[in-house]
Amino acid sequence: MVAPESLSLAQARRLTLAAQGFADPTPTGAPTRRHLRRVLDRVGLIQMDSVNVLQRAHYLPLYSRLGPYPTALLDTAAYRRPRELFEYWGHEASLVPVGLHPALRWRMAKARDDAWGGMRRIAEEQPDLVAWVRDEVAARGPLTAAEIEHDAPRETGHWGWNWSAVKRALEFLFWAGEVTAADRTPSFARRYDLPERVLPAAVLDAPTPTDAEAYRTLVAVAARSLGVAAEPELRDYFRLPLAGARQAVAELVEAGELVPVTVQGWRQPAWRHVDARLPRWVRGNTLVSPFDPLVWERARTERLFGFAYRIEIYVPAAQRVHGYYVLPFLQGERFTARVDLKADRKAGVLLVPAAWQEPGVDPGETAVALAAELRRLAGWLGLDAVAPPAAGDLAAPLAAVLRSLTGVP
Repeated sequence: MVAPESLSLAQARRLTLAAQGFADPTPTGAPTRRHLRRVLDRVGLIQMDSVNVLQRAHYLPLYSRLGPYPTALLDTAAYRRPRELFEYWGHEASLVPVGLHPALRWRMAKARDDAWGGMRRIAEEQPDLVAWVRDEVAARGPLTAAEIEHDAPRETGHWGWNWSAVKRALEFLFWAGEVTAADRTPSFARRYDLPERVLPAAVLDAPTPTDAEAYRTLVAVAARSLGVAAEPELRDYFRLPLAGARQAVAELVEAGELVPVTVQGWRQPAWRHVDARLPRWVRGNTLVSPFDPLVWERARTERLFGFAYRIEIYVPAAQRVHGYYVLPFLQGERFTARVDLKADRKAGVLLVPAAWQEPGVDPGETAVALAAELRRLAGWLGLDAVAPPAAGDLAAPLAAVLRSLTGVP
């Protein structure tokens, strides 16, 4: 047996950052569709989330890699012909390249087994309502759930987050691939339509792979996007079943697409994608979304960067350590700070409820880099100013730098 390659932790970090697109050059002019595609090739898919305290989650990974870019680039790729992305359950709710539609049909086919409880129950207990909802979409789509609910048969009771029976039926149909997202309203409500009216015909006509072939495709995308990873991260990227992911890893190793490696300090076996490149360094400073694929798997983030991170949106306010919507600050090859942010769109100000430094960093150097990034982010969001941070151990030096940049003594 050939001994696995040996990687230092610094090499593993650089492999990961390069695979995720953080070593790519920043566009010199306005980012274009070509730059968008490059990022999509790097990350494989983009997670969505409804929280809008700063910016919709799916817009932020492109900002982190391209800098300020017109969000219409992503909207057009996802919701205008010829579509390059479609909404589906990838990692979580995600924008996924349309070419991966066949590789996700196994999940659609298992909707009655794998969809969340309320969706499964509506399919089992009210199949006539599900069929009626699909017929409504077919006849009148694209439609929001509210537009269908207006004419829906009377129903009693609600489930989950006050989802109506119509909403549950739509979400079951969405999971099953029988409807898809045509676009989103300004309030972020999904407008549903039939796949044949939304997705490219060539995608829908593509043959359906076996489950094993699909898992292999998705693990390969995950491996390419992660650069180097252990099995849990390769499986988690598309939330794959354990046995299927393990078999896919073994087959990709046998095919030479994955190379066994050991990483300094990692107890788990790991694999490097055969095309992963190792840059000499990674430069640049950027904020990273809580929903960025770089930090999806929190245990890996801690092993790789020594950065213990959790999102505290769902933590009671009194129990939060760092804040409500906290973004890690990537400075070169390491996370040096984390900052709680909120866009006050009415006042035109980027609020900084808290700013925290990581152990062992130079607070002055980090404050200078972070202040510049906050001003860049504010400009991208259409905000006129950055408020001084209100709390945190980096608050004082960061406030001083922000004051100096605005000429305030």
